[in-house]
Amino acid sequence: MSSTAITGIATLVTNDPSLGQEDSPLGLIRDAAVVIEGDRVVWTGASGDTPATDHRVDADGRAVLPGFVDSHSHLVFAGDRTEEFNARMSGRPYSAGGIRTTVAATRAADDAELEANLTRYLAEALRQGTTTFETKSGYGLTVADESRALRLAARHTDEVTYLGAHIVAPEFADDPAAYVDLVTGEMLDACAPHARWIDVFCEKGAFDGDQARAVLTAGRARGLHPRIHANQLTHGPGVQLAVEVDAASADHCTHLTDADVDALANSRTVATLLPGAEFSTRAAWPDARRLLDAGATVALSTDCNPGSSFTSSVPFCVALAVRDMGMTPDEAVWAATAGGAAALRRTDVGRITPGAFADLVLLDAPSHVHLAYRPGVPLVTGVWRRGERVV
Repeated sequence: MSSTAITGIATLVTNDPSLGQEDSPLGLIRDAAVVIEGDRVVWTGASGDTPATDHRVDADGRAVLPGFVDSHSHLVFAGDRTEEFNARMSGRPYSAGGIRTTVAATRAADDAELEANLTRYLAEALRQGTTTFETKSGYGLTVADESRALRLAARHTDEVTYLGAHIVAPEFADDPAAYVDLVTGEMLDACAPHARWIDVFCEKGAFDGDQARAVLTAGRARGLHPRIHANQLTHGPGVQLAVEVDAASADHCTHLTDADVDALANSRTVATLLPGAEFSTRAAWPDARRLLDAGATVALSTDCNPGSSFTSSVPFCVALAVRDMGMTPDEAVWAATAGGAAALRRTDVGRITPGAFADLVLLDAPSHVHLAYRPGVPLVTGVWRRGERVV
């Protein structure tokens, strides 16, 4: 099996404090090297101690960090909502239907169009350092359209989420209970074989706490693990429900009570923050500092979707989190790598340690801090995924 050493790394982020040279959750090693064998990391340490390998790559004083883990995205869709965004940013009312607009376009698209869109956004994200991603259904809202979205997504990732409970399908506007029955019955039967996770948008105008509990309970009975859109637009029951059902993550977490923060801090449910949504809607920012100071585990993800957060850039979200959500650069980088892995309950990604997948990002900068220090600059100059250099 071929081996490769990346040497001359100015700052290596391992996310393993036991490997680091200083007291930091990032497990930082200065003047470092990494050895890859096959698809795994097999060694990290000082560059001068690098063992013999078949190949060498000189990082030339640049930083290396784990590939980003984007644990929340909505990439199986068709259509565009430029006019909606333009109206919102121009202070004009807009009534194009929001998610329903995307639902109509997605239903009308064929499989080839949907998969072409998916692969385009995945390639875009990969160029910016994302090596692991989760993505959801939720823009079909029929048995056939939800199951095909998951089938297409499963060709590209193991982290596939069934989100039939995104909103109530237009056909069921007058009978949401019947739609919940569909989501937890025939639709679940068709979708469960293609997914690992089940999600629900627990929010006023979508699904209330009892409906969300029914959806997540039904999914768990079919072997799907819960995650939840929680407390994005208003205070609501989503975070408490997430902890109750041991959801892997409660996502958004913008409007929290002290009880919500305490519940997250005393559980293994990750608070996944999605600053692209607040940026694109001019909404209040989540208070990451409050969560971190309480001891909650925090992840950062893009929420890439055509309506409220049309960005695939984790570096952009890192910069937003540092500037507007009270995170330090170290905390934001950890949240975008190891935090995302925790939100997917993975230990083989989000870190550069022996035995982990060799998913690495090479920055054209000497430190990971430059992701926030130089916002908007395309700093990612190399990406390895499963040991193969792909960028």
